[in-house]
Amino acid sequence: MYVKRGWIGIGLILGVSLWVTGCEFTYGYGYEVTERENTDWAEEGDGSRVLLLEELAENAGGAEASTEDNVDRSVGEGSVEVDEGDVCCEGAWHFAFEGLTEAERGWYLDMSGTLRGMLDHQELEAEGINGGLEEGDIDRIFQCVMGDHPEFFYVEGYTYTRFTRGDETVKLEFSGTYSVSEEEARRRSLVIDGEAEEILSGISMGASDYEKVKYVYETVIRNTEYDMNAPDNQNMYSVFAGHFSVCQGYAKAVQYLLNRLGVECTMVTGTVDTGEGHAWNLVKVDGEYYFVDATWGDASYVQDENFGSGILEFPEINYDYLCLNTEQLLQTHLLGNVVDVPECTALENNYYVREGVYFTEVNVEQLVECFDRAMESGKGDVALKCADTAVYEEMYDRLVVKQGIFDYMDCQEGSIAYTQNEKQLSMTFWVTNG
Repeated sequence: MYVKRGWIGIGLILGVSLWVTGCEFTYGYGYEVTERENTDWAEEGDGSRVLLLEELAENAGGAEASTEDNVDRSVGEGSVEVDEGDVCCEGAWHFAFEGLTEAERGWYLDMSGTLRGMLDHQELEAEGINGGLEEGDIDRIFQCVMGDHPEFFYVEGYTYTRFTRGDETVKLEFSGTYSVSEEEARRRSLVIDGEAEEILSGISMGASDYEKVKYVYETVIRNTEYDMNAPDNQNMYSVFAGHFSVCQGYAKAVQYLLNRLGVECTMVTGTVDTGEGHAWNLVKVDGEYYFVDATWGDASYVQDENFGSGILEFPEINYDYLCLNTEQLLQTHLLGNVVDVPECTALENNYYVREGVYFTEVNVEQLVECFDRAMESGKGDVALKCADTAVYEEMYDRLVVKQGIFDYMDCQEGSIAYTQNEKQLSMTFWVTNG
């Protein structure tokens, strides 16, 4: 392989350390609780007492109740998503549902049915209360519903009404709060479906799980710009319709597309090493679990002074966050999911391993092969990952400090730029005219 050494300005290589921060993410829900007194009660034939409420639907949205006593009205406000019914996700993976108890599943189905139909209220089945569930469980189960169903893009939050007899809860009613009308939700669902169909037409259903995950990862990143001010950025409509979003929008779009391709995928929430709330995905590839973070894979999310000044033409996609195992993820992310997430131990379908650019040692033959392969395919950048810190430091010394990169990469009319991610032990090299 012939490589001409380049010399631009005062140096051969332009280097940038890769770093990212947390994202705009609605994490959890707030509540408002009010107490009502002077309730009228009536005796039923079995001797039990029930609350008389003629127009319960009016109260579900937070309106004043006429004659209520011992009623807590709690309003949960937040961002979420949804699915089923008119906006049903094909092949949806009910990951959170599978981890619930029988009583919790009953409330889950009550909530999902209410949100699916955009109903005003729904009584949560009494078996849940009899099974030991309390009002504090409502938010957790609600988040499970929303985590499983990105199609509920029109849901902003929920309200619930608690009916008590003394200190005893006798009934709970649940209702969703919606960002748009039912008519508008239907219109938006058609937009989402149309955009999704166009994207999914680009890959065969017969492709491997890895190929599907990689395709969706790359496509969502290429079609979306990170923007904290984007409207609807906590749901996937922002990705499909506006092409501007934040982490939760990215994660829900990835989940929706992969589910339709038959790949098990759910949204995972937690924080990043800088403390901000964040959302990403858990996927199952060839029977093994991996993490995927399309937001952190998007160059428009990377923040560095060199990028904003236009000095570097940064590669569009960062593959550090395509099919990570738990050990790799925990270098930068902290899990905080409402449902336990399985430990991911496999490495076979990690991007770098699958693409032959994962180095367990500094192997010259492997380096030549990965750079030649990139040139032959027309790929403008080459990313590689090291198995441990020792290999990473040796690789950095060879390619950057000693400028050995010019033995492998051609830069006849420019300079070679690179990024390094010390936490993920990766480097990316590309030719730039900057």
